Amino acid sequence: MENLMEKIISLSKRRGFVFPTSEIYGGFSGFYDFGPLGVLLKENIKKEWRKAVVFSHDEIVEIDSAIIQNPKTWKASGHLDGFVVEIRECQKCHRRFRVDHLEDDKCPVCQGNLGQPSFFNEMFETYVGAKKDSSAIAYLRPETAQGIFLNFKNVLNTFPKELPFGIAQIGKAFRNEVSPENFIFRIREFEQMELEYFVEPKKSEEYHQKWIEERFKWYLDIGLKKENLKIFEVPKEDLAHYSKRTVEIHYNYPFLKNFGELEGMANRTDFDLKTHSKFSKVDLSLFEPKSRKRFFPYIIEPSVGIERIFLALLLDAYSEEELNSGEKRVVLKFLPKMAPIKLAVFPLLRNKPALVEKAREVYSLLKDNFLVAWDDNDNIGKRYRRQDEIGTPWCVTIDFETLENGTVTLRDRDTTKQTRHLPQEIIKIVKEKIK
Repeated sequence: MENLMEKIISLSKRRGFVFPTSEIYGGFSGFYDFGPLGVLLKENIKKEWRKAVVFSHDEIVEIDSAIIQNPKTWKASGHLDGFVVEIRECQKCHRRFRVDHLEDDKCPVCQGNLGQPSFFNEMFETYVGAKKDSSAIAYLRPETAQGIFLNFKNVLNTFPKELPFGIAQIGKAFRNEVSPENFIFRIREFEQMELEYFVEPKKSEEYHQKWIEERFKWYLDIGLKKENLKIFEVPKEDLAHYSKRTVEIHYNYPFLKNFGELEGMANRTDFDLKTHSKFSKVDLSLFEPKSRKRFFPYIIEPSVGIERIFLALLLDAYSEEELNSGEKRVVLKFLPKMAPIKLAVFPLLRNKPALVEKAREVYSLLKDNFLVAWDDNDNIGKRYRRQDEIGTPWCVTIDFETLENGTVTLRDRDTTKQTRHLPQEIIKIVKEKIK
């Protein structure tokens, strides 16, 4: 679809999914605010991830660690020394670009000449305490994983587990991207969902493959099209220093020549626990009663940024259609369980007190079970178009027949067909379809 990203960005702002941050001051590159519908969509993503990764596995628990950790954390993890990118600055417009994002020696914006490469650490630096000297330097975490490793022993002491077991976390992470780009695809403040799954070293490949298959299936379960997803094996020469094998799930983002990373799944070996044991002088190894041996577990890590899932869902759901009446509409065809709002309730006419009163009664009933919108502005057709555009699966209209027999119309977003039901029946219908 032509100009799909422009349409997504426009819809996101117009309907309250995503706003440019600090817009009244001209914005701030690499940062975005999520509006009322954006918050709801993000919460649905988290809910489905927790359901699949945490709640369906007895051996997995969740934590919430601090955004700012002891600075020694990042020395041990390798981020202070290794979390750097090579950059080049345009001699004409003075924009800076990552070398690995460049295709030639000309600036991709103004075609000016690029200067010599230099190195840049993408971690955000801050100060903790009243002094601003080298002893007070700290960093905003660039990932949530390290907080899990630092709490490994605490979790085991409070929730004893046998291998395999996992610790999950959802939280903000920060990377001072040299050139944030493509809307919310590459930004400086984002939210991660990560699982660190601890396994016996000899079984790491087996569990790694299990999580690759399980995570790929999850994307189909939340409504992404299979043809827009693929598995990518990261070449050995491109692996992170801690990785034995990394496999990524890629999505067909329209602004990329090829598919781009959606989620990464790495076999991190025993690097993390072993390294933090060395730097902290606290033993993070495990004693295995059966073999009576002490060892460091291997770690399988599925890791994904919520914003990339968010964007993929918008792209996959976006559709432009012409109805039988000749009218055109924009519709977000989310799976019902992913839709920010499940139902919208309308009185057919806002100037008929009997219709409004009955509609309020139905709205209150449905609101006790689902997230429901109330809309009595404009004519009924415009109300349908608004709800189609934000992906609401069903609209409920209270009309004059409702006053006679109690039934209301239930309009399906995708087919636009309408059927009549009692309000209590609608509760049962919708609950069945959002499982």
